[in-house]
Amino acid sequence: MKVREPFTGEGGHAISTLPTSRRRTKSMFHVVGCLLVVAFASLSAGCKEAPKATARPPEQVKVTSVVQKDVPIYAEWVGTTVGYVTAQIRARVSGYLISQNYKEGTVVKAGALLFQIDPRQYQNAVNQAKAQLGTAESQLAQAKAAVATAEADVTRAEANQKKTALEVDRYRPLAGRGSVSQQELDNTVQANEANLASVEATRANVVNAKAGVTKAQAEIARARASLDEAELNLSWTKVTSAVDGIAGIKNVDIGDLIATSTVMTTVSKVNPIYVQVGVAEQEYLRWRQRPVAADEIDRKSDLQITLSDGSIYPHRGTAEIVDRQVGVTTGTISVRGVFPNPGDLLRPGQFARVRAVVDLKKGALLVPQRAVRELQGNYEVGVVSADESVDVRKVQVGDRVGSLWIIAQGLKPGERVIVEGLDKVKAGEKVKAMPADPEPAAPMGRSTPAAAPPTPAAPAPQSTAPPARSPRK
Repeated sequence: MKVREPFTGEGGHAISTLPTSRRRTKSMFHVVGCLLVVAFASLSAGCKEAPKATARPPEQVKVTSVVQKDVPIYAEWVGTTVGYVTAQIRARVSGYLISQNYKEGTVVKAGALLFQIDPRQYQNAVNQAKAQLGTAESQLAQAKAAVATAEADVTRAEANQKKTALEVDRYRPLAGRGSVSQQELDNTVQANEANLASVEATRANVVNAKAGVTKAQAEIARARASLDEAELNLSWTKVTSAVDGIAGIKNVDIGDLIATSTVMTTVSKVNPIYVQVGVAEQEYLRWRQRPVAADEIDRKSDLQITLSDGSIYPHRGTAEIVDRQVGVTTGTISVRGVFPNPGDLLRPGQFARVRAVVDLKKGALLVPQRAVRELQGNYEVGVVSADESVDVRKVQVGDRVGSLWIIAQGLKPGERVIVEGLDKVKAGEKVKAMPADPEPAAPMGRSTPAAAPPTPAAPAPQSTAPPARSPRK
């Protein structure tokens, strides 16, 4: 084997040729690596630019038309139920309670016995009044007998006077002829005058006797009044219901001393029943002053209530009573509506939300609430124009009506607004408009169902370019 002599450089130093070979090999690998990087970059650029060659299809959105129609505007207040007639049952006489004669919480009729107070002292008063009446009646009989006696005395006195008057008339001519003495004539005249005085006296006795009759009759009237009062007090020991209705829980127990100021229980008539609310002065004026056309909803007979469990009461009511004044401290006026209450479902004191028509918006523009997007206190909607491009507009909203929203400014009747997919498109972008499903009717007192979430976007298409190959060494 031939050994290569080392190469001698300047100065006599030997220089090895092995590092130079290695350096050449390393440079070659660098060149190959750069070529591979350029190849991979070219392939990657070709794969990325492939989707740009295909245009993106229009985004699909759901739209609905802006509706224009007359819309009643409702207001809602918190109220409580009040008995149509509420009677506090009090005793009219005092005494000890001896019995309860009704079942609490049940329906009672007017005049039904509820309680019984001890009647014995009042029965004694009735007996005394009857005795006094009997005494007065006997005194009247005696007075009438005295009148009869006095009248008989008058008749007898008048007869005696007539007799003496005749004797005087007969004796006068005789005394003039001397047939009788003057003394006999004088005696006859005096007897006649005495009889005249007796007649007057007996007549005065008759008047006095008749006065006794009048007094006795007055005593009878007083005795009868006392008897009536005693019998009335006796009847009031039976405490009865004043009205038809539901009797409440008793406030007294057997053995209690009942006073006339004691409220023993309460009876309420609940069919029909009142619902009372406090209406703000501004709302009251808005409700009463707006003119109503013949074809509009009757505001006074279109009250609805929602109960505390969220259920809607099936019967509508009528506003019948408006209080005489506005509350000085609250600024509200009390209004009572009357509602039918078959089955006595509603009871006094229940909570209820009352809903009523307070206005009518003529030609209002309506869109679904889910079509309106709120952004930093501003409201905007997406409008699809005739060329299928999106126009994002700011709008001014009004009252909510069920699942719809009144648009006061920014839209026109018949324009198409996006109800689903607004978040996936931009202003000026072309879209594929599809009709949206009709809005569900939102029941009174219930929230409108939330809009369906937007359909997720389709995944990006996968690249079909083959992977880059490494160059052969």
